[in-house]
Amino acid sequence: MAEQPQPISPVKNFFAGGFGGVCLVFVGHPLDTIKVRLQTQPKPQPGQPPLYSGTFDCFRKTLVGEGVRGLYRGMAAPIIGVTPMFAVCFFGFGLGKRLQQRKPDDVLTYPQLFAAGMLSGVFTTVIMAPGERIKCLLQIQAATGETKYSGSLDCAKQLYREAGIRGVYKGTVLTLMRDVPASGMYFMTYEWLKNILTPEGKSVSDLSAPRILLAGGLAGIFNWAVAIPPDVLKSRFQTAPPGKYPNGFRDVLRELLREEGVASLYKGFTAVMIRAFPANAACFLGFEVAMKFLNWIAPGL
Repeated sequence: MAEQPQPISPVKNFFAGGFGGVCLVFVGHPLDTIKVRLQTQPKPQPGQPPLYSGTFDCFRKTLVGEGVRGLYRGMAAPIIGVTPMFAVCFFGFGLGKRLQQRKPDDVLTYPQLFAAGMLSGVFTTVIMAPGERIKCLLQIQAATGETKYSGSLDCAKQLYREAGIRGVYKGTVLTLMRDVPASGMYFMTYEWLKNILTPEGKSVSDLSAPRILLAGGLAGIFNWAVAIPPDVLKSRFQTAPPGKYPNGFRDVLRELLREEGVASLYKGFTAVMIRAFPANAACFLGFEVAMKFLNWIAPGL
């Protein structure tokens, strides 16, 4: 069973979660760019090689063609969204735990922690879906050489002008399908690993930085193992021309399975897994460090 944390402070979770999210985006965005470009590359013509032969080929071509800045295309949207998103994410997880407690000192089971994590995924989708849509469009725009959008804000304005709020939130159902189960796995795995890595006789709150990094990194891998198939569908759907998939993700799924087989649902797998460990390790370490700092400077907040 998992040891319960101190009562949640929404203010502390906002700042600590935001800091953890910034750490995650900065460390993980280059490989997120590679992942999206691999997932959305056009199907090659008969006899022609694909645009990218794999993760490392995509990385090399992006670096050679666009420099380091190319790896950080579209980062403004997730950076702008990470502070409220991760604040809501960590707060949602805490709220999910509280709702399942009969007494404040109740220790939750791992299935209950999974359920609490799923609630956090519901909360974050409201913020996550528009940022994901904008990020994906900017990432593939750079790969194709088009300049339809000058940046994140311009992209959001054009999407709203073309299709209203529905255009900005295109792909929300797929974002939910990705984030709800994946968030449950994410938080449950992190809490489980923290308990396993805590030396006997010690408190989980005293876990060393290397062990937090290990728990956070592995939690990220478990998260993406669940999230990759719906993430592929989401990337395709969010970057498709208007009207291409009238029945939503079902049309995307049918097209992928028909043309490229089941393996297409795991496009970008290598890039995702390479990114998952360091990015999520940085996220959880940033969160834990920020929480300790906030508890030190404002213990009653």
